[in-house]
Amino acid sequence: MNNSSVATAEKKETALYRMRHSLSHLLAAAVLEIRPDAKLAFGLPVENGFYYDFDFGDTPIGEADLTDIENRMNALIKKRIPFVRSEMPLDEALAHLEKGGEVYKMEYARELEEKGFAENGNISFYTMGDFIDMCEGPHLEHTGEVPKKSFKLDRISGSYWRGDETRPMLTRIYGLAFESGAELKEYLEMRKRAMERDHRKLGDELDLFIQDPEVGVGLPLWMPNGTIIRDELEKWARETEFLGGYQRVSTPSVTRKELYIRSGHVPYYEDSMYPSMPVDEHDDYYLRPMCCPHHHKIYASRLRSYRELPVRLCEYGDVFRYEKHGSLSGLLRVRAMCMNDAHIYCTPEQVEEEFRAVIDMYLMYYGHLRMGNFRVRLSLHDKSSDKFVDNYEEWERTEAIVRNVLDNLGVTYEEESGEAAFYGPKVDIQVKNLMGREETVSTCQLDFVMPERFDLTYVDAQGEKQRPFILHRAPLSTHERMISFLIELYGGAFPTWMAPEQVRLVPVNDEVMPYAQELEEKLRNAFVRAEIDTSSESFNKKIRNAITRKIPNIWILGKQEQESGSVTWRRYAVKEQQSVSFDRALEALETLRDKRMMDNFADVDLPL
Repeated sequence: MNNSSVATAEKKETALYRMRHSLSHLLAAAVLEIRPDAKLAFGLPVENGFYYDFDFGDTPIGEADLTDIENRMNALIKKRIPFVRSEMPLDEALAHLEKGGEVYKMEYARELEEKGFAENGNISFYTMGDFIDMCEGPHLEHTGEVPKKSFKLDRISGSYWRGDETRPMLTRIYGLAFESGAELKEYLEMRKRAMERDHRKLGDELDLFIQDPEVGVGLPLWMPNGTIIRDELEKWARETEFLGGYQRVSTPSVTRKELYIRSGHVPYYEDSMYPSMPVDEHDDYYLRPMCCPHHHKIYASRLRSYRELPVRLCEYGDVFRYEKHGSLSGLLRVRAMCMNDAHIYCTPEQVEEEFRAVIDMYLMYYGHLRMGNFRVRLSLHDKSSDKFVDNYEEWERTEAIVRNVLDNLGVTYEEESGEAAFYGPKVDIQVKNLMGREETVSTCQLDFVMPERFDLTYVDAQGEKQRPFILHRAPLSTHERMISFLIELYGGAFPTWMAPEQVRLVPVNDEVMPYAQELEEKLRNAFVRAEIDTSSESFNKKIRNAITRKIPNIWILGKQEQESGSVTWRRYAVKEQQSVSFDRALEALETLRDKRMMDNFADVDLPL
């Protein structure tokens, strides 16, 4: 039965959707041939393919069974078996499901009836030969419509029934499916390339971060190399925010429960927060999931005049969110993170100008980092949902403000209902990874709720107290999420200014080691991260090692370089080498660093 939000009415009408849905039934039928006692849960079409969840009881299957199951699916395809839709009254459907021991289907059928979703009081089924499954469809006319070599069983994973960790653990079998064998082959090749750039793989190979089971899942430990990348991003943000008129603050990572009750995070967001910590008889404390309420308290600490607005408070703050175990993924989705957070308190007349400045900052960051594969989403509220603050007029007003800013900037965007923060509309920067999967990396939110809840005011020109608006913004996201994208985008090859090791000095023999040590000292005195390869490896192996470690600059030192006070400069992004005096090389290196040049792309020349 399809309960996926991705299954819109439009998608259901496509041939690809019907094919993937039909393949999920073929998968279930083939599995029942080898495990007739298996209980069926849900089988769904999803992005890039399909899956089906099974309860195998005491007779589990493994990856080794996938080839057999796939062969059985192909045998069913060749028989061109029709998919036939039928309906049963609820009582009859429940009796049929009970006879087959389909406890999961029975639960869902009763739920459909309770919610009034059963069509005319009936439940729909699809029959394919001897296989029958409760399902709303649609499907192909017959199995023979599945194109040859267009699908492949991919992997097995665990999945909780209904996504609830308190419910039974099921076995999920995933399959890939495309409109043709050529598309499937192209996807597999793309995935192979993406796996080579997977930030978890490269993070391990380049000593950027680790995760340790004794520390806990979703709690990454940053190695020295990864910490350098974090520090360089934060330094850039500090400079940018200083020039933008921001004031830095620092606030605690824990707070009393009363603060989050006042902000509304406990009723609206508590499921994503770590459980409260009882400190004494009267006080419970939370690890903070965001910095907002703390900044509001700083703003409210004294009376504000309209003359000092906008007030822009910023912080790289540690925050903690209780993400479900199954959703955790490397650095992309974690439980402890450090966020490039800021809050702008401004008058209604200043909102558009401040929002425009934030969006300009976002575009600057993304343009400089060459993260061009993104889309802008205007996230709006949904009147039918109770997760948003009930104030229709303010929602309409603030959504119009944000829409107007984007229009005036000429930014192309798409509107999506139901994606706003509970306190106001937001602009989300949606970035695709190498597999085309989209994630929200950065956000800017317009808040009309917290000024009232925290009694935030300013005194206007007439001496009257007024409510400010609040902009929440995090252009560089969290260190964790942003770096995960950058690792994959660059394949681990960072530009000089971000690179953990900026220069690798490679002496051709021991005779020039004193020269290498002299240059290393000069580089480090200039705050350049440089290291000498003192290993016993051959010269060619030393070069290969530096390339494998993605070092952006390799300086080769031989007798000729020593005598002329020069280096032979080899860059990671280009094949050509050039001989440069050390003084000019150091000057060029400092320019690459200080101007944050993206020299990990071959189109950036050395500033010589």
